[in-house]
Amino acid sequence: MTVPHPHTTSVDLGGRAALVTGAAGGIGRACALRLAAAGAKVRAVDRDAAGLDALAGAARDLAGTVEPHVLDLTDLDAAEHAAAGTDILVNNAGIQLVRPLEEFPPDVFHTVLTVMLEAPFRLIRGALPHMYGQGWGRIVNISSVHGLRASAYKAAYVSAKHGLEGLSKTAALEGAPHGVTSNCVNPAYVRTPLVEKQLTDQARAHGIPEERVLSEVLLQDSAVKRLIEPEEVAEAVAYLCSPQASFITGTSLVLDGGWTAH
Repeated sequence: MTVPHPHTTSVDLGGRAALVTGAAGGIGRACALRLAAAGAKVRAVDRDAAGLDALAGAARDLAGTVEPHVLDLTDLDAAEHAAAGTDILVNNAGIQLVRPLEEFPPDVFHTVLTVMLEAPFRLIRGALPHMYGQGWGRIVNISSVHGLRASAYKAAYVSAKHGLEGLSKTAALEGAPHGVTSNCVNPAYVRTPLVEKQLTDQARAHGIPEERVLSEVLLQDSAVKRLIEPEEVAEAVAYLCSPQASFITGTSLVLDGGWTAH
């Protein structure tokens, strides 16, 4: 099956400052490169310094720029400060652990919600004064099909994504009078290191070999039987940042291959 070539949609973000979290790999990397290709000055945030350096190198010939910024999002004050002056905010950073509820470590549950829900709140809080002041802003929250549907053994991730959906809608309602939109992008399983690392955990949780996890667990409810590529998610993000998307706010753009059509 042919996957759309990256950067097929014309979007001009020249002069805009963007911040992308979890930018060293996967969806975040693709989003940072896509926004830079559209002319934005991208602040790429992650804990992985080496990954950020590689990203900056990959962006060297693009219309915009990528500025690496090493940051641990559990430092909530630093996260809020980093978002100041941002025109476009992409909340992407995420972590995952697959365990039954009775075995789920409370400290991991706390960390997942800190990184994936409280940090986005603080980043939005830090970005809004600038956005409101200029009468324009774009908030794009990388949610998931798990922001709309639950799966067993993912208590923290599902809780965080459901919370992110509500946060995004609240930001949309408050931001509308100020020219600020807020939306979620909801992919199914994306070809990223986070998903690849799930195979072992899912095999353990479901009691099946790893080679059966992709077809029998991850893609079981998807009508389109493949992983979505990070570049496809980045195209959706770029569109939501475009002038043509100014009337789209408070919604979830679902890229799930038909999962939620059931």
